Amino acid sequence: MFGHNCVRVNRANRSGLNELRNFFDTKVTMTVSQQESIHFVTGRLAEPALREIVERLSKQHRFAYSIDVLPITVAALMTPKWLLRHIQVPADTTRVLLPGYLEPHIDQVRSGLAGQSPGVAIDCGPKDVRDLPTMFGSKRYRSDDYGQYQIEIIAEINYAPRLQPSTLIAQAQRLIQDGANRIDIGCEPGSRWLEVGQAVRAIRELGIAVSIDSFDAWEVEQATKNGATLVLSVNSSNCQAALDWGAEVVAIPDDPSDFERTLFETAEFLLEHRIPFRLDPILEPIGCGFAKSLGRYLRTRELFPEAPMMMGIGNITELTDSDSGPINTLLLGFCAELQIHSVLTTQVISWAQSSVRECDMARRLVEYAVRHRVPPKHLEERLVMLRDTSSVHPSPSTLDSLAEQIKDNNYRIAIDGKTIHLMSAGVHLQGTDPFEIMQELMMLPESRNVDPSHAFYLGFELSKALTALTLNKRYEQDESLRWGMHTRPEKHHRLARKKNKPQGE
Repeated sequence: MFGHNCVRVNRANRSGLNELRNFFDTKVTMTVSQQESIHFVTGRLAEPALREIVERLSKQHRFAYSIDVLPITVAALMTPKWLLRHIQVPADTTRVLLPGYLEPHIDQVRSGLAGQSPGVAIDCGPKDVRDLPTMFGSKRYRSDDYGQYQIEIIAEINYAPRLQPSTLIAQAQRLIQDGANRIDIGCEPGSRWLEVGQAVRAIRELGIAVSIDSFDAWEVEQATKNGATLVLSVNSSNCQAALDWGAEVVAIPDDPSDFERTLFETAEFLLEHRIPFRLDPILEPIGCGFAKSLGRYLRTRELFPEAPMMMGIGNITELTDSDSGPINTLLLGFCAELQIHSVLTTQVISWAQSSVRECDMARRLVEYAVRHRVPPKHLEERLVMLRDTSSVHPSPSTLDSLAEQIKDNNYRIAIDGKTIHLMSAGVHLQGTDPFEIMQELMMLPESRNVDPSHAFYLGFELSKALTALTLNKRYEQDESLRWGMHTRPEKHHRLARKKNKPQGE
């Protein structure tokens, strides 16, 4: 059912069907009532697995059901017009669940069934039968207020004086599109940037908020005159100059080890002269006082419970050999709990080049978690990039059963968590090296029917399967591997080839 590509099990194979029960996620996306009667639509190959799964779900969630097995082998090949000619919806049906591949055509199907089944809800299920239970269950789901945030993202453009004006503007626009609220112009210490005013003005003319990152009072003056509304940063060395800028400033300690005295002396000066400010006790890199610096933020919030605060998170993301996504999420969670409402981030090093997008998603996730007092789990799949939100694989015995049932020459690829399986009629190859599997396949008599384009397709899919095997990711033939916010949709090359054949084969 629902474009079921890998796990197709025969009626007699009860043990294989039972094993499917271990594959299921239970993230709720739909609820059912005791009185509901659901009509499931599928193709011939997925019928046995569907019946076993629906039987269990109907008892667990108390709904009546019917199953419509249409005269087609693979449900993914159904078209709306073909479906409407063959579907038969029982009179007592309250909801119809169609194969997931019909999602782009759901409005056409609903319109076509309106006369035959008025008042019946028409929806698409998942593309893979293993995912059917994810439409039922009891795990947490996001309420309508998900997406709100309080944390401002300040995205720094490092070494801005080295960039051409057009490049600087393009970078600023891209960072704003990725989720930044403000662009920070990073100057170079020891070298005065004479064109800083023009650069700030060009960005401000685009309607973008700008901050200036410099201890050169002249550079700051030029930036603020041309529209910069935030200055990074001030301490005792330049707070006097802040009297003339007319802008909000970020107050930092002269010496982090003596932060209570030096930071608070600067804060008192700013308060006395009514200069708006944010406090930043300075986050230190791991190995250089990271834990102690977190304590400074806690202490600052304790002493200044209402003061605006900022955290520069680049000292961790840029200076740690680790993907930035989880680090950004953790640091923004700290900020959300402590009501630190602005973060300064950069994305210079290769492993942090999507930090702004990560922070944009993370601030929404942690805001929801803090507001609702729930762990930030099963809420934002786009931040799960290297691994998967769930890794479910058929067992070797289930795939053995599948291989025995296949009667056509179309190749199926699956993984069991340890091994790649390539299956077709009379063919079941296993291994962990796509090159060896393809070499073995090309030695078989059946390989005479494999044209170069299909061989390329098989090699591409086997490579994806190896990646999934390496990272314990979920693999579904003809589907993209899931990389969270970095996932790239793929065309369904295998299905496109099959759709050229007469339907019902």
